[in-house]
Amino acid sequence: MQHHHRSLVEYGWRRLLVTLAVSLATMLEIVDSTIVNVALPTIQGNLGATIDEAAWVVTGYIVANVVVISLTPWLQARFGRKQYYTASIVGFTLASVLCGLSGSFAELVFWRIVQGIFGGGLISTSQAILQETYPPEEIGKGQGIFALGVVVGPTIGPALGGFITDQLSWRWVFFINIVPGVLAALLTLWLLRNPEQPRRLPVDVAGIALLAAGIGSLQYVLEEGERKNWFADGGIMFFTALAVLGLLAFVVWELRYAEHPVVDLTILKNRGVAAGSLLGMTLGISLYGSILILPQFVQSILGFTATLSGYLIMIRAAAIGLLTPVAALLVMRGKLDMRWVIGGAFVLVGVGNFMQAAVTTTSTGFWEFAPMLIVGGIGLSQLFVPLSVAIFASAPPRDTPKVSAFFNLARQLGGSIATAVLVTILDRREAFHYAALASDATLHRLPVSQYLAHASPLALYDLISHQAQTMAFADTALWTAIISIALAPLVILMRRPRGGMPAMLGE
Repeated sequence: MQHHHRSLVEYGWRRLLVTLAVSLATMLEIVDSTIVNVALPTIQGNLGATIDEAAWVVTGYIVANVVVISLTPWLQARFGRKQYYTASIVGFTLASVLCGLSGSFAELVFWRIVQGIFGGGLISTSQAILQETYPPEEIGKGQGIFALGVVVGPTIGPALGGFITDQLSWRWVFFINIVPGVLAALLTLWLLRNPEQPRRLPVDVAGIALLAAGIGSLQYVLEEGERKNWFADGGIMFFTALAVLGLLAFVVWELRYAEHPVVDLTILKNRGVAAGSLLGMTLGISLYGSILILPQFVQSILGFTATLSGYLIMIRAAAIGLLTPVAALLVMRGKLDMRWVIGGAFVLVGVGNFMQAAVTTTSTGFWEFAPMLIVGGIGLSQLFVPLSVAIFASAPPRDTPKVSAFFNLARQLGGSIATAVLVTILDRREAFHYAALASDATLHRLPVSQYLAHASPLALYDLISHQAQTMAFADTALWTAIISIALAPLVILMRRPRGGMPAMLGE
């Protein structure tokens, strides 16, 4: 077996089917991380769990995911990519079935964690496979297809989840994975080829333990922080300390003492990979930041159904879907400096969020959201492909699995950071606006006394509370905008591509 990536390029129907299998697996994993959010209130009611417990259905999955993404390159090398990838798909599909069959809440959380463990193996492996299945001159195509999964996936998740929960039952949120899962597993077994033979690698037990403790704790703090009021909570303090110490010890151990490190951190010495990962984190913040807040706002304040709020997000998904191929073409032409494209795209995402803040009122209509969704969609569509291509181009082909793992890990952590920060801003600003509005609503003011002449104090309370929530949602959109635009200059850290596309690919 030669160690050169050329040998993995596929053509014709084989390439088509490999791409199909990988896209199915990617969509499964990514849609699944957001599809459950919409069904959570129903699951909570059916299985009798508190809000804090219900959060574990999402948290458990993502914690497992993040830990495994970091271990993926090692697992691929140890068991062979084909074997590992197929096992991940099969495991993920089986875990989905068992989630759907869960009789108790504890059972559901357990199978979600198992699902997250297998899911972590799908995401960065998928990107590495597509990177190697397409010849260098068509690299944009492969990454464009992956981008559709990664960027459209989370946006259709809530729509699909809302529809399934409204029409069938929450269990179908999990059963829906069976057919695509089986299909993807059969195709990969049949067509996928290993870049190199599996080799017996010693297990870096200390490294794995430190990584799981550090990154698992970090993820837990991000997911649960605001609900537990951050550092007022002993548990959050403990896990923050564990995250910091665990990750520091992990870095020292991997770089200094481990004979066969489970994660190759030296790849981050490569400026392109380090900058790309940082931008990947920013992408996670922009992507998840804009997906998280809007459905909550339109459902809680404007009274949209889950299905209708899904349609809203489909507008953005359509913009992304139509324009991602444009990004792939731009990359393949190689005429533009990709750093400008990426920087411009971050600014567009920010502008979309500014527009969202401007139309966030207690009576915004469905179509008033369309312009900002389209602008944000254009921005998101031009981010992923140029970023992926640039980050892969900055390292030799044999490092593809490692680069892919860091990039996807960064994106996932960016999403979690965004979620934690935005939920915190939302809570704090709502309390702030409520206090400000309530202090103004006294009987000395004519409009207030006139309103109370024909309405109950409770109605006034509702009005103020609605208004405060709406203002808080607008603030959150504003902050997402500020963050996206403030982080855009990070593209300067990336290397200037020399000449056309081949030079960027490090040929």
